[in-house]
Amino acid sequence: MVLETKKTTVAYRCPHCGAGIMSAVDVFSLNADMVKLKCTCQKSELTIVKTNDGKIRLVVPCILCPRPHNFVISSSIFFGKDLFVLPCAYSDINICFIGEINHVKAELARSELELLDLLEQSGVDSFEALHGNESVPDLTDPQILDIVMFVIKDLDEEGKILCRCKDGEEKNFDVEVTDDGVRVNCTKCGASRLIPTDSTLAAHAFLNTDSLYLE
Repeated sequence: MVLETKKTTVAYRCPHCGAGIMSAVDVFSLNADMVKLKCTCQKSELTIVKTNDGKIRLVVPCILCPRPHNFVISSSIFFGKDLFVLPCAYSDINICFIGEINHVKAELARSELELLDLLEQSGVDSFEALHGNESVPDLTDPQILDIVMFVIKDLDEEGKILCRCKDGEEKNFDVEVTDDGVRVNCTKCGASRLIPTDSTLAAHAFLNTDSLYLE
């Protein structure tokens, strides 16, 4: 009897050159070692590793944020979905695509059109410009801070900032401007979230955020 190997396709978009990076991943390669998807430009890579409790941890480069995002999902989701996407926590833009190869290709292509439209609206002419030192504005740029603060205030008023406090409990959030961005903290449960403010594009994308989860 031949056992069918569990496998899936994983893809992400390189934040520096904009290329879509895609590879098949099977359960045996994950059991053996860390799997790396590296862009041919050598400036980004996505890593996948199986945790001790059998879950899948992914570290995904973000097209908008200066740092990659960490995700942990179950093995059944990783290998069992036709399409499963992981979004940037701050902009809600999908940055990782998992599933059947044709579904992944289609979503990767759709997301490219979405990103190109966002780039055009924000006046950015290349993916490289998002992460180049010459394009990083000062943290005190009033446009970026105003956008982020506006969204945080709006989410707070609508009750869409979520933390570890139980439903129905009165919550109290404070906002702190740091060297890396704007940090939202719950003063009761201690959960927090940092919203980067070193990218005008990321700030504009943050306008589309439906909710903010503090961890």
